[in-house]
Amino acid sequence: MVYVGIPKGQANQEEEVLKTIQDGDSDELTIKRFTESREKPGALWHIYAAKDTEKIREFLKKVAEEQGQENPVDHDPIHDQSWYLDRSLRKRLHQEYGVQGWAIVQFLGDVVFIPAGAPHQARTRDPVHNLYSCIKVAEDFVSPEHVKHCFWLTQEFRYLSHTHTNHEDKLQVKNVIYHAVKDAVGILRANESSLSRP
Repeated sequence: MVYVGIPKGQANQEEEVLKTIQDGDSDELTIKRFTESREKPGALWHIYAAKDTEKIREFLKKVAEEQGQENPVDHDPIHDQSWYLDRSLRKRLHQEYGVQGWAIVQFLGDVVFIPAGAPHQARTRDPVHNLYSCIKVAEDFVSPEHVKHCFWLTQEFRYLSHTHTNHEDKLQVKNVIYHAVKDAVGILRANESSLSRP
């Protein structure tokens, strides 16, 4: 989080931000960072374990059906990013499916690491819950430990509609694997003579 702008002259904004942080199920230490240390919060994240993805997907489809919305086959309630799990939906997800996430308030200067495939949502700025205006820098990468999961995500994206923003292969996992193997073979060949010595 490289910038958090706090507007001047807006009454009760601190109270609204505090309420949003509390309603977001943040822990006491996080609340103290805002109320006592006077740090600047920019975004409220909710991050879930990758292993719970299918349960979350099933839950969102169920809620959509209850609200009379369609669930087209070539769309995905997680990849569509059309849902925000507010406090009541998070509570219901926990009660009905046993899924509980982590609430993280990202303050100015904080870094948030999201593991591969972990469903997540960020509440940065909208008409209902306002945190302060912010600018964050994001970087995606593929770690060797999560190549399998990233490949699975790429396959998942293929089933989305052709007009879906996530339909394209953003991760380029096959290219990452190819170049990693090519570099490893190159290093082994360059050091072949030293490796054959006893």
